[in-house]
Amino acid sequence: MPMDLSTPCLRNKHLWCMVQFMSQRDYYETLGVSRSASADDIRKAYKKLARQFHPDANTEDPGAQKKFAEITEAYEVLGTDEKRKKYDQFGHNWSKVGAGQGGSPFGGGGGAQFDLNDILGGMFGGGGGGSPFGGGRRQTRARKGQTVEAEIRVPFQVGVAGGEHELTLQTSGKTERLTVRIPAGIDDGGKVRLAGQGHPGYDGGAAGDVIVTIRVSAHPWFRREGKNLLVDVPITPSEAALGAKVEVPTLTEGTLVLTVPAGTSGGAKMRLRGKGVPDRKTGQTGDQLVVMKIVTPKDLSEEAAELFQQLMEAAPQNPRDGLWS
Repeated sequence: MPMDLSTPCLRNKHLWCMVQFMSQRDYYETLGVSRSASADDIRKAYKKLARQFHPDANTEDPGAQKKFAEITEAYEVLGTDEKRKKYDQFGHNWSKVGAGQGGSPFGGGGGAQFDLNDILGGMFGGGGGGSPFGGGRRQTRARKGQTVEAEIRVPFQVGVAGGEHELTLQTSGKTERLTVRIPAGIDDGGKVRLAGQGHPGYDGGAAGDVIVTIRVSAHPWFRREGKNLLVDVPITPSEAALGAKVEVPTLTEGTLVLTVPAGTSGGAKMRLRGKGVPDRKTGQTGDQLVVMKIVTPKDLSEEAAELFQQLMEAAPQNPRDGLWS
């Protein structure tokens, strides 16, 4: 029989009345589950579909009433062990076999009883365990506004030392300029929450949040390894061999003078304590590691080449002796 939405019982959203007009579509197909689905799987499938097609959530879609009634009829049968067994054996003639013929799927006449409002989590108001369709004026529940996702890129120094950065957002048709406070030591990809700065709430609910992903730009000299800062400092072979005092940059304290000990090898690291990245959890600051890079001249004059030859003869040590044996 075709469904006539002008029927008084349907117009009033009386669910049991709507069930009488259902087609003979396979119940498993209606819920989108396999015949081997567990009782929990069937309940979850029904809960998901009921939320999706609930008439109160689809007031402008008359087809939602029919769909909601179909899935409810399917769950009334598949959600009850005894009825499911009969349905698996006899199909849509299950109700004509043995006891429990006829009757409303919502209690009485031998039908299984279940609390639809409990299954839907009270999402459509109507408190006190009453009908999910409500009587008269439908109750509403305050809901928090949607979260807004945003991303900004900050300079390397801001990511290490912290600071502020401006963010321009379009929310609810309005353009807003927000100040994002960047905590010291934030990692690239770290997130900052701006509470109550997102989309407005519903029915008196609180505004949503803004979640800002922080991207930290690279630095021309410094790089991070955990809470330590690393910087490469070039030195000459003579400085490495004889020792020297060289200028070393720091991220926040300008230039410092560092003593390079005689006999320093390329790749050696010297530590400047407390001049690294703050730890957001412990508050302790990492170190700055100065990596020595020995740079040899590319174009040697005859005099310089002769001096290097004399040096090699005067200090014939081979650093590879015994290294590969």
